[in-house]
Amino acid sequence: MKHSFESMMPVRSEEPSHDEELPPGHQHYRSIFISDLHLGTPGCQAIELLEFLKHHSSDYLYLVGDIIDGWQLRRRWFWPQAHNDVVQKLLRRGRKGCRIIYVPGNHDEFARGFTDHQFGGIEMVEDAVHITADGRRLWITHGDYFDGVVQYAKWIAYLGDTLYGVALNLNRYLNKVRARMGLPYWSLSAYLKQKVKKAVNFVSDFEVAVANEARRQGFQGVVCGHIHRAEIREIDGILYCNDGDWVESRTALVEHFDGRLELLYWQGESAEQPRAQLAQMQPATV
Repeated sequence: MKHSFESMMPVRSEEPSHDEELPPGHQHYRSIFISDLHLGTPGCQAIELLEFLKHHSSDYLYLVGDIIDGWQLRRRWFWPQAHNDVVQKLLRRGRKGCRIIYVPGNHDEFARGFTDHQFGGIEMVEDAVHITADGRRLWITHGDYFDGVVQYAKWIAYLGDTLYGVALNLNRYLNKVRARMGLPYWSLSAYLKQKVKKAVNFVSDFEVAVANEARRQGFQGVVCGHIHRAEIREIDGILYCNDGDWVESRTALVEHFDGRLELLYWQGESAEQPRAQLAQMQPATV
């Protein structure tokens, strides 16, 4: 079931309490879309996500799937304090008036059994409809239904997930070395995806399939996750937005109060580049 929230405007969220001050450069948006946090895995960059949430707030917050990684937790329990802090941060944000809509994905498919319910102010839905400030209807879906491997050969998906975890472990080691050398964060798995032709073709086919379904359902655009590749572009007249992930790219899609959509790349509180310029790293704003 799809849900539309255009008639249910929340109160302005994340106002500072008596004992809380917002950090310098704090930015408030109409909407923030994040996905693929993969809480419960060593690859989740929970500390960086907490930094991002501290500096960015919104009236609407969409959690677009793979928030908690049930696949990993079934294999081995991994839940450090930072992951618990992310959950508490989200719940606290909901209590302060932010409207939080959770659209489950394949890694947190267990949550699909609780759609049309609320938990701590977080609304669980199969997918959603978001109306931008300038009147565009966007379909919000994780995107795994358009992944043939996930739908029809799940054992291959599980194997790929295991190999992906190996790549992420190697990636963490490489970036520790890079950090000591004063070099910026770099994603090994994203690099490999760009170099492998079949992976590039899969991404392209996925994007086109999602956009075509959005068109078939009468939407002007779609916001999804799943493939860990942040993107804003038009596909045959349909606005395709992928908000990326918090395992590799540390990205979020945001909506300004005039309806413009923009990708943010979070470099961290200690990054040399001023935080206010991070939004300009992605030239595609629509």
